[in-house]
Amino acid sequence: MKNPKDYVVFPLDVPDYDDAMGYVETLKEDVGLFKVGLELFISQGPKIINAIRNVSSAGIFLDLKLHDIPVTVQRAFRAASVHKPTFVTVHCDEGGGILKSVAENNPGNTKILAITVLTSLNQDKLKILGYRDEYVNDISALVLQKAQLAKDAGCHGVVCSGLEVGMVKRTLGDDLIAVTPGIRPAWTLVEQDDQQRIVTPAAAVGNGSDYVVIGRPIRDAKDPRDAARRVAEEIASAF
Repeated sequence: MKNPKDYVVFPLDVPDYDDAMGYVETLKEDVGLFKVGLELFISQGPKIINAIRNVSSAGIFLDLKLHDIPVTVQRAFRAASVHKPTFVTVHCDEGGGILKSVAENNPGNTKILAITVLTSLNQDKLKILGYRDEYVNDISALVLQKAQLAKDAGCHGVVCSGLEVGMVKRTLGDDLIAVTPGIRPAWTLVEQDDQQRIVTPAAAVGNGSDYVVIGRPIRDAKDPRDAARRVAEEIASAF
């Protein structure tokens, strides 16, 4: 069984090197992975990965959400894997062919995570985007359909809401890694939130999530280290 803190992914959602490394120094003993997204990676480049590794044994989650024509995504993934992150994300929207192409040309140990449905999306937004009613009325069906594509293509895991992680695990098996964003600890829930489909850390892990992405509740706390430890305690309660 993993240590509760190892479930926690902290997103370094800042563009500044010093700000990012300040959070790394603060949280290096209290989270399992640091997530480097588009903002920080574009701002600082690969050097930020090496800098994190120099001060922390936590894993690197390179959240680039690659989405382009197949050959471009394949080459971008290979370029990203040179830096040996634990995870790199790829969108499912191009279909299983692009995912399979990436999986079959993975040069190292970097695990491929397929993005299913962004946690900022809800029924109204899916309708505007032109999705069929069967998916607009049942987001979980859309998540499962994309997760199945990812598994069949050879991806190591998926990114999905904690609301769907239990269904994904029951249907596709525990071997498929599930990473859940949109996580809010019970002690931070608010009415207005841009994440539309959120759950608590304990609920997500209890339903089968392998990693939970928790940003603002830790980043905006008066004591981020204490907040991270409280999250780990909440996760421990799920066991």
